[in-house]
Amino acid sequence: MASSPYGSHYLSFFACKPGGESGIPSVSHYFNLPVVRLTPLGIPSLQLNLCTPADFYFSQPLYGESRQLKLSQGGRNLGICGIVGKRSILVPIKAMESSKTTSPINGNAGSFRQSGCNSGYDVLRNECDDFSDKSMAQMSTIGNSTNIVWHKCIVEKSDRQQLLGQKGCAIWITGLSGSGKSTLACALSHGLHARGKLTYILDGDNVRHGLNSDLGFKAEDRAGNIRRIGEVAKLFSDAGVICIASLISPYIKDRDACHLLLPEGDFMQVFMDVPLRVCETRDPKGLYKLARAGKIKGFTGVDDLYESPLNSEIVLHQHGGMSDSPTNLAEIVISYLETKGYLEA
Repeated sequence: MASSPYGSHYLSFFACKPGGESGIPSVSHYFNLPVVRLTPLGIPSLQLNLCTPADFYFSQPLYGESRQLKLSQGGRNLGICGIVGKRSILVPIKAMESSKTTSPINGNAGSFRQSGCNSGYDVLRNECDDFSDKSMAQMSTIGNSTNIVWHKCIVEKSDRQQLLGQKGCAIWITGLSGSGKSTLACALSHGLHARGKLTYILDGDNVRHGLNSDLGFKAEDRAGNIRRIGEVAKLFSDAGVICIASLISPYIKDRDACHLLLPEGDFMQVFMDVPLRVCETRDPKGLYKLARAGKIKGFTGVDDLYESPLNSEIVLHQHGGMSDSPTNLAEIVISYLETKGYLEA
């Protein structure tokens, strides 16, 4: 039986190939029921080994005296090896939002469907209209990935947000090299950390040290770089973390594609509106000088285009002279997050 630090347990089913017995089965299908948690009394085991795969339904409740249970398939009773806890120590933890739970193993996937069930506890009590596996899990093809199934777990984004006391989102800071993106990202992370909020920065250069070290700076590589960072930002947001992505991301279509990855409102674009001449004067990495000397090709702002955003949530301007401190700029973003309710669960 699997468990989490928060007490959620999973009732696991292993469908064996014909002739299989308890012990180490030859697995052809696998099911996880996140439906019970244990009281301090505990249960020795709730792992059941089914000795036939595919369609089945419960012929009797999964609680009561410790004994061997039975399933039925096509009118035949199937033996199940396992120990079942008393009804008094099985309690519901959450209504299952989906009518189907699946988990693939070795390229195969089993599934079950509870028609008329309001929760996993209904399944345990056999109080559903029916319990059958009339259809296999819905397979998907995403890009070059085929025969994949999304495995939905009982702990969701809202649960993680409640734990952290904040809402997950992605703050996408875009602008020319030298516009202050990384400086703002660090100031923003520091300001939120001081408020007890969990953040993570995805800096364009930092990510290229590892995850995106196989990508160059051609247009197609830049698109791939931005897509990967967008997907990682989506995962951080789903984890309940305030993710701060800081990278040039010069093309509107690539930034918009990342925007569409996240739920409405969870992607906030911050445009560092600093003129090229100011950025080139700063030139903190000496890259503009190298680009002007022809030693770097395809450098944004010199011989490659930067497409300014048209619909950013926040625009931070500097058109010469003294600019606001990074701390003051970070406070503008923090105020926006606070107004939108992202600093509370």
